[in-house]
Amino acid sequence: MPDVTIYHNPACGTSRNTLALIRHAGIEPTVIEYLKTPPSKDKLRELVAAMGTTVRALLRKKGTPYEELQLDDPKWSDEQLLDFMQQHPILINRPIVTTPLGTVLSRPSEAVLEILPVPKLAPFTKEDGELVVDTGARRA
Repeated sequence: MPDVTIYHNPACGTSRNTLALIRHAGIEPTVIEYLKTPPSKDKLRELVAAMGTTVRALLRKKGTPYEELQLDDPKWSDEQLLDFMQQHPILINRPIVTTPLGTVLSRPSEAVLEILPVPKLAPFTKEDGELVVDTGARRA
């Protein structure tokens, strides 16, 4: 079984669909409910680097204290933003998935397909009825 981890929020439809897609691929991932068990600052740094993105790009705005904390202000350093994510894990955008092929912020949920270490999958239907058709393209 490939080593697959999802940083998951069961209240989030995108996160639920991503987890269902991983399971549709025949993989039972390690599920980390990051609101209950937030990743450390070091782990967040590692995930950001693995995704090739910025700390700011990992911030979630909707349904969070983002505006109240004025996190759009450029005065906040990456370290300070990571501190905010530690204090308020809801600020961490989700779901983040890691596999042997890479790490992605799986928004939309089908973004996970490019890093699933399996052959092309049969079509998958999301919770809202949207059909996901896998092209079979994977990261090398």
